[in-house]
Amino acid sequence: MGEENGMDAVKKSVERADILLEALPYIRRFYGKTVVIKYGGHAMVDEELKNNFARDVVMMKYIGIHPVVVHGGGPQIGRFLKKLGKDSKFVQGMRVTDQETMDIVEMVLVGKVNKEIVGLINRNGGRAVGLSGKDDSLIRAEKYFLSAEKIKDTPPEIIDIGLVGRVTKINAALISSLTADGVIPVIAPTGVGDGGETYNINADLVAGAIAAALMAEKLILLTDVPGVLDRQGEMIHAMDEAMTLKLIDEGTIGGGMFPKVKCCLKALKGGVRKAHIVDGRLKHTILLEMFTDQGIGTEIVLSEG
Repeated sequence: MGEENGMDAVKKSVERADILLEALPYIRRFYGKTVVIKYGGHAMVDEELKNNFARDVVMMKYIGIHPVVVHGGGPQIGRFLKKLGKDSKFVQGMRVTDQETMDIVEMVLVGKVNKEIVGLINRNGGRAVGLSGKDDSLIRAEKYFLSAEKIKDTPPEIIDIGLVGRVTKINAALISSLTADGVIPVIAPTGVGDGGETYNINADLVAGAIAAALMAEKLILLTDVPGVLDRQGEMIHAMDEAMTLKLIDEGTIGGGMFPKVKCCLKALKGGVRKAHIVDGRLKHTILLEMFTDQGIGTEIVLSEG
């Protein structure tokens, strides 16, 4: 019996060695490269997933990859607003942000959520530093207006949703200096305007803009779905730009997935090599995407030619 148990232990050790060897060519390929990860959804809520995420990011850093984390925090903001008796209002999926709401957004994203993520990474052996768009003008922004068609063939209605911004410039040198020094930047999606005003910015868009500014090897968006789904509800494992635009035009890609996919395309056109939309509800989803033969989620690349 003891000999059989010993053989089982050896077999498991061999299996673990095989897994490490499978990862070797990917570690070699991505060594020294930058990977921007948009962290959000269920992965930010479930305690086990939060700890797994922190360990995964630390592991990436220790094997020579430069992870940069951009986080969301919509549910946390919503809960805090509710406690204060303030309703959350959305137009086309964007939070209407007056000055009072912006103060709360900044407090929750920068003061609470950001520091929790930094603390988790540091407790798991990493060196994380939390940043917002105001730090050394990391994220420059301007006011973002929505538009909506009223009647066909008439000018669209311009909708003011308050202190919601769009990225105009990223201070890539600040991020690069931190990653080169062994630090993992953790970035809250707020930006600063020319007048010093603070803007609330969609975290996916911030992640895409940062990935493009850094010419990142990969942009990885963690979501609460397996990836991009086709009309039959089956996951699409790989798409190029032409296929992506076709799926948008026919309405297969819509809802909350639409801005994520558009963000990926914009990042790719800005110089990012590959973009991935993956299921953040799975343990070690980033490692599975980067270091295994089968990968996970949906990979998006530019069309050849």
